[in-house]
This record gives sequence, C-alpha cells and structure tokens, in this order.
Amino acid sequence: MAVPPSTYPHRLLPLFLGLFQAAMLLFFALFVTYDEPSAQEKDTSLVAHQVYSTFPFFQDIQVMLVVGLGLLLTFLPRYGFSSLTHNFLLLNFSMQWALVLQGLLHHFHHGQIHLDLHKLLISEFAAVTVLISVGAILGRASPCQLLAMATCEVPIYLASEWVIVTCLGVLDVGGTITIHIFSCYFGLGVSKALFGATQQPLHPKETPTPSSDLMSLVGTLILWVFWPSFVAVLCQPGDAQHRAILNTLLAMSAGAITTVVASSLLERDGKLSPGHLQNGSLAGGVAIGVVADMAVPPVASLALGSLSAVVCVLGFRFLTPLLGRKLTLHDQCGIHNLHGLPGILGAAASVMAVLVASKDTS
Repeated sequence: MAVPPSTYPHRLLPLFLGLFQAAMLLFFALFVTYDEPSAQEKDTSLVAHQVYSTFPFFQDIQVMLVVGLGLLLTFLPRYGFSSLTHNFLLLNFSMQWALVLQGLLHHFHHGQIHLDLHKLLISEFAAVTVLISVGAILGRASPCQLLAMATCEVPIYLASEWVIVTCLGVLDVGGTITIHIFSCYFGLGVSKALFGATQQPLHPKETPTPSSDLMSLVGTLILWVFWPSFVAVLCQPGDAQHRAILNTLLAMSAGAITTVVASSLLERDGKLSPGHLQNGSLAGGVAIGVVADMAVPPVASLALGSLSAVVCVLGFRFLTPLLGRKLTLHDQCGIHNLHGLPGILGAAASVMAVLVASKDTS
C-alpha cells in the first residue's frame, strides 16, 4: 500500500538521522580508537591529572549547552519543547560530525584517530557555533533545515578557526572571534537567505509570555554561573587559567548591573525588560573571552563588561528594528546583539591590550 505523499516530510528526519548514525557507527568501528594504556606509572599519573583537571570544566560546559542554552531559547511560548529538543539534537549531531572532520583533518595517523577528552571538548566548541546560529531562525525553520545548516556550518567553522588561530596566530581562548562572531554572522546569513526576501511580520505566537520569559531567565542564570568554565577550559593551567576565571567573573558581574541600569533608562515605564536581562547580562562573557587570560588590569574587565552590556541593550532597542526595516534581516533571538556586537567589541579590546602591553609582559 502506497504511503500518502504528505507523510514523506515527517519521515525525512528519522531517515536522515538514521543514515547519519549508521555512518558514524561504521566510521568509528573502522578508524577511531583510544590511546594505548601507558606502561609507566609516571605517564599514567600525568594522564589522570589531565583528565581530573579538565573534566569538571567539561561538565560545566555540558550543563551550559544542554540546560542553560536550551532554557534560554524557550522564550517563545509555543516553541519551548521544540527549542529544548532541537538544541539537544543539534548538540549531539554537530559534536559527532565535528569529531569526524577534526579527526580526518588533524588527527588521522596510520589509519587511526586516537580519541581523548580534549578532542571531544574541541568538537563541542564546534557544536556551540551551530547552537548560537540557530537563534537567528528559531521557530521558523524545520528540523531538517536545522540539520542541513549544521552539516554545512561545522566544516566552515573548522576552516575559519584554522585560518584565524593557526595561520593568523590570533589569541582567542574564550572563542570570542572564532565562535561568537563567526556563529552570529553565519546565522544571520542563513536567516537572510531563507527569510530575507520580504519583511516577516511578527507572528502572535512569537510574543513571549511571563512564564516563558521566566523559564528563559532561568537558562540565563545557569549560563551566567558556568560561563567562566567555558572561557577558562582551554587556558594553560595555573596563572593564565586563574586570571581568565577572575576576569570573566568581573566582566559578567559588571555586565549584569549595567544591563539593569541601561534597560531601566531606555524603557518608557522604567521597568526592566526581560529580553535585555536575558541577553545583556551574558554580553560581558562574550566580550571578555579574547582577553581573559591576558595581563589586563581588573578595571579593564569591569569596563569591558559594562560597555558590552550597554552595546547589547542598545542593539536590542535600536539596531534590531533598524536592520529589520532596512535590510529585512530577521534575528529571532537577537544573536547580533549578544554575540556579534560584544564579540567585535572584545576583538577591538584585544588589539588595544596587545598595543598597550609592555615589552616584558608575557
């Protein structure tokens, strides 16, 4: 008995995911293995130290991506379940896809890819770019379109990251340039390609409700708490990692207070905008990532966090409506205000930090 044509799109998602996971199983069976156990006790202790020093940061990042970011995207009242599930699906899909591509490009030796926690962490960083980019088209794209976007974005991210870090020698431990700026403008490009022909009217289901804003704010608080781990995980253990944690906390604390000030002044009734708080309080973490481990004074972290929050709030208040009118650019979650503008600000701050640093500064 023939299947009605209308059911084919509903079967496309499981078919695509099933083929993808089958391909991953075959690839891992043929080419992926673990390192051989070390015979020397000293080497074993070193590996154990590396695992125990990295895995707590890794767990924090998992909570950020699965719980924090997932809840942050639930501000659309009729799209909360889909936001959480699509975020979780894209994280796992993109991580496996990035793990394969990175292994083939950088870690393929003698026909084998040796898997370790650091490679898995780098793959999750590639998946973060997809999760951020999705914010531009949240609620307007099908799951298959999201997976197609992830399939294309991960290799492009890996190429751009290699050019920025390896070829140009840019220092960016927190991913301000390589992750936040890249994912922002990639997502906006996808949004323009899919929905930029005409200006999209605001759908009634896109208006947040108090309960959806509250759930999204919970996601913001989770991201705020664990953000220092995201910035510091790739820093050199010791002074650099300690400095990155402190700078990130200072920047995000200043950003949270400045967001309340800026939002209250810009709103007509003086009330705090939930959208401003959900995003502006995280802007400091985006901007500080590129200079977090540098020898910058604490006041610079406070200033950068405050300035990034102001830029984020002003972007929501003025720039997003302007881009929608002039360029018919749809940005559902305001990723340009949270990731693009603070990212550019952080990149400019890193240039200033290098220029003003003394010659004897490491």
